[in-house]
Amino acid sequence: MLRPMLLGATIIAGLSCTAAFAQVPPADQPPGNGNATVPPAEPAPPADAYAPPSPNAAQAPGVNAANIPDGPPAEPSEATPMVEQVTANPAHDDWPGYGRDDRATRFSPLDQITPSNISHLKRAFIYHTGSKPGPGQVNKWAAETTPIKVGDGLYMCSALNDMMRIDPATGKEIWHFHANEKYESIPYTAACKAVVYYTSSTVPEGEHCHHRILEATLDERLIEVDSEDGKVCEGFGWHGMVNLMKGMGESVPGFVAETAPPPIVNGAIITNQEILDGQRRWAPSGVIRGYDAETGRFLWAWDVNRPHEHGEPKEGEHYSRGTPNSWAAMIGDNALGLVYVPTGNSAADYYSAMRSPEENKVSSAVVAIDVKTGEPRWVFQTVHKDVWDYDIGSQPTLMDFTKPDGSTVPALIMPTKRGQTFVLDRRTGDPVLPVEERPAPSPGMVPGDTRSPTQPWSVGMPRLGFAPLKESDMWGMSPIDQLYCRLKYRRAHYVGEFTPPSIDKPWLEYPGYNGGSDWGSVAYDEKTGILIANWNNTPMYDQLVSRKKADKLGLMPVDDPNYKPGGGGAEGAGAMAETPYGIVVSPFWDEYTGMMCNRPPYGMITAIDMHTQKVLWQHPLGSARANGPFGLPTHLPLNIGTPNNGGPVITAGGLIFVAATTDNMIHAFDIHTGKEVWNDVLPGGGQATPMTYEYKGKQYVAIMAGGHHFMMTPVTDDLVVYALDNVN
Repeated sequence: MLRPMLLGATIIAGLSCTAAFAQVPPADQPPGNGNATVPPAEPAPPADAYAPPSPNAAQAPGVNAANIPDGPPAEPSEATPMVEQVTANPAHDDWPGYGRDDRATRFSPLDQITPSNISHLKRAFIYHTGSKPGPGQVNKWAAETTPIKVGDGLYMCSALNDMMRIDPATGKEIWHFHANEKYESIPYTAACKAVVYYTSSTVPEGEHCHHRILEATLDERLIEVDSEDGKVCEGFGWHGMVNLMKGMGESVPGFVAETAPPPIVNGAIITNQEILDGQRRWAPSGVIRGYDAETGRFLWAWDVNRPHEHGEPKEGEHYSRGTPNSWAAMIGDNALGLVYVPTGNSAADYYSAMRSPEENKVSSAVVAIDVKTGEPRWVFQTVHKDVWDYDIGSQPTLMDFTKPDGSTVPALIMPTKRGQTFVLDRRTGDPVLPVEERPAPSPGMVPGDTRSPTQPWSVGMPRLGFAPLKESDMWGMSPIDQLYCRLKYRRAHYVGEFTPPSIDKPWLEYPGYNGGSDWGSVAYDEKTGILIANWNNTPMYDQLVSRKKADKLGLMPVDDPNYKPGGGGAEGAGAMAETPYGIVVSPFWDEYTGMMCNRPPYGMITAIDMHTQKVLWQHPLGSARANGPFGLPTHLPLNIGTPNNGGPVITAGGLIFVAATTDNMIHAFDIHTGKEVWNDVLPGGGQATPMTYEYKGKQYVAIMAGGHHFMMTPVTDDLVVYALDNVN
């Protein structure tokens, strides 16, 4: 009877979302001391030992999927002046942008649904986007979509970039634009976070493409269509499209992709791109670019290693390779003429010796770029010399911060994977709340790759995280499992946060690269000053391996002819070609039971009073119903806290709506007490941010239940929309 008793007593304590990390097979566990083919004393090779590809290296067929002609290289220019957009002062009934408004607050003034009547919230309709894996296709789907609503149109994109308009009350499809994305163009994830609504300043009201819907695609296109009929805007780019692979140099389909909605700031569309992690040092560029929202004309580029060259690369050149990319949703300030770019680290995430000083200054940072010129105005770095994949995945939120003397500062809230939340003056990048440089483990354990002696800590904000791991924190569904995790803990190198990478043994990364806040970001109510954040608590177990060992493990970059799916990708093991090392990354778990080695909770939700910077309430987010050992659901409704990705929204009705969790549910909380007042089981994983709108007197709540391959939640093409059943 011992094991059943232990199972019942500890299944919740040791419960894991295998869902969160199941893309990493047990065979990818760090190989341990047998890997030490590079003696610790061996110096790292010089930076020029691994040369970048020729500027004339061709792009593989299918990279420019629409065969858009490039034309000659363009010089910098300025955007066509724009009219005020709907996100500047959203209509009471609408949700016109990804974060609802120009500040990305994710706050709605709607108050029809309240804690007292939410028991009447029922499904109003389900809309099917038509995008999910086909026969024989490896599941890479993770829609992450938040619809937008303007007037009588609900607009959204599918995981493969089809755009559609549907009736807000019935879900009836009004038009459907087929982007014709190919499966081969999917990078790590098939995702489209949102479309963008744009009103033209040159096309008169009532004419085609006065109001437009814009998206950036997985195969690197900008596309604009008319909001009324879904037909392309012929005056934009080449038949409604712009080729974003122009100037990028050598690449293959799926290496570079756009998943976030590009902001439009003072008439300039600002684009960033996801570069597939873990591939090679000389991956395609992380360049940030501006395009005219009216015409698609190139405006400028910010290219880290070509800092003062803002035009397109000359013939026979390309944007500088391997530079920090940005894949999160950006946001702009029209009054200041700035766009705020959350960056990641340079290519070859876990090895920094080959990075330029320019790259080291702007990696894992917020960079404010002048939208007229492409010049950075200021930089605030959240991690120095990042080798932990602490790229910023969250969209910044803008606010007016009230100082103790009553004056206000135009501020920016930047959540991070570390659980550090930085509050900055968005004019200058200076911290509004205190930030300290604290000692960090250094100089490091990799020859020639020194670590920063200090790292920034936001001491003025509550941390979204827990204390450093201890051996006594190890858990399992039996004493044997707990012992196994204790042995893994002892085997690894761990000296707290920012434990340096190591070659001769694994190291523990805590917070992990899916810790803190990721693409869901936060929600903020300006009237009450309440900030809501849901976040993760999931360590990783990493190890650098020699190039010889990486080859033996079959780690090849995606553009290598010998590459095979599962042989290194955006997460897990990676080739890091053109460097001395490969990387093996896995969850810190018992790979036999699929349970995390650290004690739960693995996901949390927190309410913070931004007037006092104090936690109002905090508790685990996500139940055990769809999670358990060996990947088997327990069906237990216990709130143990699961990994979660996808953000919260706040309503004036006193509610928080959030899905995100691996229990495949959408949850509603009373914002004042933190009590869960409603939930519903979704047909798939809700790894997206919900939204809410009103139409003909009725408030609706919508969530894309598309699931997520990384979280291993069920994949569907279902947009689920709710309304009160007692309101006509």
